Amino acid sequence: MNLYPMVHLVDDEAGLRRALTRLLSANGLTVRAHASAEEFLAAYNATEPACLILDVAMPGIDGLELQRRLTRDGTLLPIVFLTGHGDIPMSVEAIKAGAVDFLTKPLDEAALLGAVRSALKLAGEQAFRRREMAALRARLQQLTPREREVLEHVVTGRLNKQIAADLGTGEQTIKVHRGRVMEKMGVESLAELVRVAERLGVKPAR
Repeated sequence: MNLYPMVHLVDDEAGLRRALTRLLSANGLTVRAHASAEEFLAAYNATEPACLILDVAMPGIDGLELQRRLTRDGTLLPIVFLTGHGDIPMSVEAIKAGAVDFLTKPLDEAALLGAVRSALKLAGEQAFRRREMAALRARLQQLTPREREVLEHVVTGRLNKQIAADLGTGEQTIKVHRGRVMEKMGVESLAELVRVAERLGVKPAR
């Protein structure tokens, strides 16, 4: 998997695609240009960190519709919108939906580069969080059914002896299970274990 964020450029104007590709490449960025939203969707690999420079007005799927589709699919992709119209309500909708910036054509090169670098920084942070969550889920999968049960009781804040009574076992056994849970989850404190369990959506025992 490519760990260096990719800049995807989606615009139906061939001349602008060439000019922006040259500009971004000259500034050390990796760019992939697409003539339409459909072409982008066919090529995009959601597992790789990336940002999107996206024209608003295009034939077929327009920029805002593409943003809505990505959001609906749970795809975290920082977007810098481009428009030749400067439509304020449109820009407000885009920003509210999570766009990094909304720039009007003709583009100011410094503003575009600044917006893209902000988007790439966000893409890198999102990729790191995805890898971190994947690692935590893998750790959670290592727990035995009994250890998972103990974890679900631990996050309620109950003491070892209370958990032992709930599960019909000895307090020392619960201490051993809890120690194994903390080791497998890679945490050093109960507070950290609770935070990790919350992030993973572990439901407390009733």
